Amino acid sequence: MSLTASLDASSVTAEPGARTDVPLQILNSGSTVEEYRFEVVGACAAWATVEPRTLSLYPGASDTVVLRLTPPRDPSVPAGETPFGVRVVPTSESSETVVPEGRVTVAPFTEVTSELVPRGSSGARRGSHQLAVDNRGNAPVTVRLSGRTGTERARVRFASAELLIPPGHADFAKVWVRPAKRLWRGTPVTHTFQVLAAPVAAEEGQEPYEPVVLDGSYEQQAILPGWLPRALILAAVVAIALVGLWYALLRPAVKSAAREAITPEAVASAAEKAASPGGGTADGGATAGTGGGGGNAGATAGAEGGATSGAGQNGTGSGASSGSGTGAGTGAGSAQGAGAPTSARVEVRDAVGGGSTSASAYRVPAGSTFELTDIVVQNPQGDAGTLVVSSQNNPLWRLALENFRDTDYHFVTPILVPAGGEITMTVDCRQVGRPVQAPRPSRCAESLFLGGTLRSGSE
Repeated sequence: MSLTASLDASSVTAEPGARTDVPLQILNSGSTVEEYRFEVVGACAAWATVEPRTLSLYPGASDTVVLRLTPPRDPSVPAGETPFGVRVVPTSESSETVVPEGRVTVAPFTEVTSELVPRGSSGARRGSHQLAVDNRGNAPVTVRLSGRTGTERARVRFASAELLIPPGHADFAKVWVRPAKRLWRGTPVTHTFQVLAAPVAAEEGQEPYEPVVLDGSYEQQAILPGWLPRALILAAVVAIALVGLWYALLRPAVKSAAREAITPEAVASAAEKAASPGGGTADGGATAGTGGGGGNAGATAGAEGGATSGAGQNGTGSGASSGSGTGAGTGAGSAQGAGAPTSARVEVRDAVGGGSTSASAYRVPAGSTFELTDIVVQNPQGDAGTLVVSSQNNPLWRLALENFRDTDYHFVTPILVPAGGEITMTVDCRQVGRPVQAPRPSRCAESLFLGGTLRSGSE
């Protein structure tokens, strides 16, 4: 072989963005003049050249060319060791090509940029931002995040305190700014803050890198909007106006329409229906009355669904009535003969687990008929269990005690109880109630009040 080529250093270190020269010795040991050309092979071929590109040597002569390594300062060339070779090709004898080899170590460098998006935020409870950190170096880098404010009125928080970013990549972190105190109403308050992104040194003893400092602001808004007081005042004014409209216009109009509906013709029609055969029971009961004197006389008349009327407190009246009035009167009802208002009351106490307890509320005298029109049941202790009101051993109502404390029933068409009939109340206690701020009783206690008209004679 008539060619000898060797590198002065087989292993070199190159700084990104700088030039590193490696001498290459060429010897022509042949017997003729030869020209040589040079080619760099390997991963560093894109940023390596040989100067001069060609070299002519006489027989037995030698010379030196320079391999220039210029790695760019960007993430495209990663830090670390890279093998390379320089192909020396004789022009006349290409088969005698020589390839001296070496290794180049690209030194790492760190370059970090950052951006806060958006720079300014607003909100009642917190401000939200996003921090973008870009690693423009050629080695992975760990970036520590921190924040600071000019005052103690706000705090900066991060979703992650550290980011590990590969070379040539970017990572993102959420940033929140929270106020120390809530602002319920008033003028918005602006809080300024800074976010710091500091690269961590890769080796111990290495000088720390300067952090990237970004400025931001957060406008704390009031929780209650400014228009809320005006809206509340307006709503109050509208409510007052509606109430005044009801009492001034609508309520008198409703009363007037009700009075106009009660005409003598309507009263006479109701009386005719009540006096007709079966009129007192078939149509659900019809009653009418007229009041005299100077009291609050009132009269109402209903159609087939039932109608009621009452005599004024200071007057007397006549008509057909299923209840009792203060005036004396006669009428065609479900029973014949004079009627007298009658009421009765009974109280039943029952213990838990001992079976039910019954008591008689009222027994109809012989030769009379009782028209039951009103019932009031009371459960003052709040007991739980069952209450049954019966007539002639036939249940009329079955009530759950836990569903009521006081309840009442009133009937336009009375319930008829014949002579000798008996109205009873049965209580089955499951749990004794406990009155408020009082000791728990030992037994359930319920009461029943009856009201109606006792008429002489039979149906």
